[in-house]
Amino acid sequence: MTSRLIAVVAGVGPGTGASIARKFSAKYPVVLLARKAENYEGLAHEINSKGGRAIGISTDVSDAGSLGNAVAKIKEEFGADVGAAAAIFNASGGFLRKPFLEIGADVFQASLGVSAMGGILFSQSFLPLLLKGVQQQSEHPPSLIFTGATASVKSNAQMASFSTGKWALRALSQSLAREFGPQGVHVAHAIIDGVIDIPRTKEWLKDMPAEAKLSADAVSVHRLPFLLVHV
Repeated sequence: MTSRLIAVVAGVGPGTGASIARKFSAKYPVVLLARKAENYEGLAHEINSKGGRAIGISTDVSDAGSLGNAVAKIKEEFGADVGAAAAIFNASGGFLRKPFLEIGADVFQASLGVSAMGGILFSQSFLPLLLKGVQQQSEHPPSLIFTGATASVKSNAQMASFSTGKWALRALSQSLAREFGPQGVHVAHAIIDGVIDIPRTKEWLKDMPAEAKLSADAVSVHRLPFLLVHV
């Protein structure tokens, strides 16, 4: 039996992406996208073991062909007429603090390839499914959500490669909101203003109290209020 509406989360890892997927899995089958299978396998097993439905697909969001393959697998799994209730772009080109003149062109290209071009390709891949959600009269407006950072609005010294991609992603979200909002798709850019407490940031702010970092679960509930519309 096919499901008419799904939620798609790109950039699934141990933090915000996983927490968002858990929230949406209470109501929709979820599709977990990440480059490495190890980033989604445990989460997919967890959701499925608790009565939800989740599939993981190894996907490079900076590659149009990889995203095309992901969409094909989704339609194979859920049916050709599948629509999306939500598509969340949580992928990032990586955090780097380095003097501008020491950053190679390849580093900029890699960062922009995920944060900026990745957001573009992800949107082109999943907006058709979100529009299908509109046609299928989704209970709530189908939502395209981009997770941003402090660097999306404030670019600090030695943060050029990270912040350039984040600013570009915010610009994309504004354009898409004005184009697809009238068509029934909610588009938003949610800024996560702080350091999320995940294994990768273990050594960050280590001289600060534990509450100096953000809980990924708290982010998904309190800082991404669009989730509450759906779940």
